[in-house]
Amino acid sequence: MKDNSEKMYDGVTDIRDDLVENAKTQNIKPPKMKRPWWTAVIAAALVAAIFAGEMLMPGGTGVNAYAISEATYPEMAQYPDEYLYMHADGSFDSEGFSAAFDPWFEDVQAQRRPDGYADGLEAYFKRSTEQFLSGAEGENVTYSPLNVYMALAMFAELTDGESRAQILSLLGAESIEELRQQANDVWNASYRDDGAVASILASSLWLNQDVEFNQETLDTLAENYYASSYSGEMGSDDFNAALQDWLDKQTGGLLSDEAGEVELDPETVLALATTVYFRSKWTSEFNEDNTKTDVFHTASGDVDAEFMHASRSASYYWQERFSASYMGLESGGRMWFILPDEGVSADELLASGEYMDLVLDPDGWTDQTYIIVNYAVPKFDTSSKFELSDGLKALGVTDVFDDAVSDFSPMTDMDGIYLSQAEHAVRVAIDEEGVTAAAYTVMASAGTGSPPEEEVDFTLDRPFIFVVTNPNNVPMFIGIVNNPA
Repeated sequence: MKDNSEKMYDGVTDIRDDLVENAKTQNIKPPKMKRPWWTAVIAAALVAAIFAGEMLMPGGTGVNAYAISEATYPEMAQYPDEYLYMHADGSFDSEGFSAAFDPWFEDVQAQRRPDGYADGLEAYFKRSTEQFLSGAEGENVTYSPLNVYMALAMFAELTDGESRAQILSLLGAESIEELRQQANDVWNASYRDDGAVASILASSLWLNQDVEFNQETLDTLAENYYASSYSGEMGSDDFNAALQDWLDKQTGGLLSDEAGEVELDPETVLALATTVYFRSKWTSEFNEDNTKTDVFHTASGDVDAEFMHASRSASYYWQERFSASYMGLESGGRMWFILPDEGVSADELLASGEYMDLVLDPDGWTDQTYIIVNYAVPKFDTSSKFELSDGLKALGVTDVFDDAVSDFSPMTDMDGIYLSQAEHAVRVAIDEEGVTAAAYTVMASAGTGSPPEEEVDFTLDRPFIFVVTNPNNVPMFIGIVNNPA
């Protein structure tokens, strides 16, 4: 997988210098405008409950929920708002700005990981996305490959034998040590919390207070996955409320209703929860004055939708059955739009996996050009909720669901433990300012020809695929918009 972050990081100091120079030489004064809205908010969570087969855990009388340990996240200097360094006379405090900028830049650099840290995940991204997004039958559906990856990596730490081997196989890892290092790299490369961008992965374990757990495994999860641990009375209202509150806070309040429905039964031995929260501005926002109502062609008929319009010099890609382009995010990531050709379904593209090849390695794509792209992108607010269990079984992860063969020995000496559910819910919305999205889990029409030489109309007026990536092209969210209305 190609590393797309190099250009972003190398250009940061240039951006700083430009800000300083423009302010000094042009006598710029802060414009009177509303503060920028965080134009991309993406969140995901995974909660999966592990039950003990053919037994009930005795009810406890201790505290309902308390923290055994809480994760310590990397500290990051806050990005300095350049407007705060503008004086009333129009001069710019370049020295003060640099003094604040340099520590921030160093912290951003510290989160970088070696090129190729996500190599080997390509098959997982393709297979799992096809499994969980296909067959939407006209409905909108969204999935977070990154979120599910982190949950599965943690589950591999909880398991052993064939239970672990099946997870390693799906994630393309030869050993738990290899997976542990890769998951840690994925976590850190995706992490940023500097006031300008938020991209935060969180993990937690919810433990039955009447069960003894392996402290070494808990320590491994805390050290490598930044996982917090909580213990309490399973099935109690207070412990359920604590989990619901944790999910709600970790997803920025975007999934309050869904999080409020998450409950653990008294039979639960432990539950694992992972979240991804992402917030970043577009590099260039849409002008609200250019938003117009037009027709979107769904499989069941035409509907009216609000289309955002912009014309920009951008990379445009095409292949035999689709065309694609992306909008940049200030995090260094991208939001891709993949438009199937007329007569080609989104499911066909999912099955071929070609669109994923593009997303993972756009620089290596043959059919591409830099051209003026006339975007027409519908505003949408799409959500979906589904159970992952059957899909994981179809992907080869079966033993953890069977109490007769599952192996959770790295976590506890109890027998008959199995994974009972893994529910995934996602919401993604976009408007002129950007993207707002959240998720949790409980566990143009170019055809084969090249585009015109000067510009191309890229109108998303029929079902399309979107992908949101981090700066290294790792897919964070993928979805199909069948109806934006």
